[in-house]
Amino acid sequence: MPTASSAAAWEVRRRGSRVYLRPPRRGDARAFVAAVAASRHLHRGWVRAPSTRERFTDYVSRFARFVTRPAHATHFGFLVCRTDDDAPVGVFNLSEIVRGSFQSAYLGYYALAPHAGDGYMSEGLELVLQAAFRNLKLHRVEANIQPRNAASLALVKRAGFRREGFSPRYLKVCGRWRDHERWAMLVDDWRAR
Repeated sequence: MPTASSAAAWEVRRRGSRVYLRPPRRGDARAFVAAVAASRHLHRGWVRAPSTRERFTDYVSRFARFVTRPAHATHFGFLVCRTDDDAPVGVFNLSEIVRGSFQSAYLGYYALAPHAGDGYMSEGLELVLQAAFRNLKLHRVEANIQPRNAASLALVKRAGFRREGFSPRYLKVCGRWRDHERWAMLVDDWRAR
């Protein structure tokens, strides 16, 4: 299990060729809220991203205490940023991290306009899976996706997630109970790729 001393190694492993991952910071509020506003059409019905400075501050606060203590994390948030200009292109969250005999987390994510469809989220997901399985030592990562969200389904399929089932009216998203497909990856699946 990672310790506070592994925080530096954790940081190094989150860089890819076109994107890198980093924790969200309070100083990101203005740019992040603007990116979410520009992404309204992209997120409509799928996700409720923090759209005000106050909501963004609450979002950052949920993760801030775990940055240097990953072994105690119950939630981990990542901004996906382009390596060439540091522009935020998306978000990944690992939430409800359970330790003990389960070693599991839920994965949530969304792209930010105008970068959706450019492949950045695929590379970002690979980095998140490295963090989940190598650094956090998780056994399982589960993504719950609305059946009509073709882009989101394509992302997890490309990464090697396996469909495990269907849950009617599973999660309340944007004020409505919505059906979801359950997709998961085990550390063994990830290693075998």
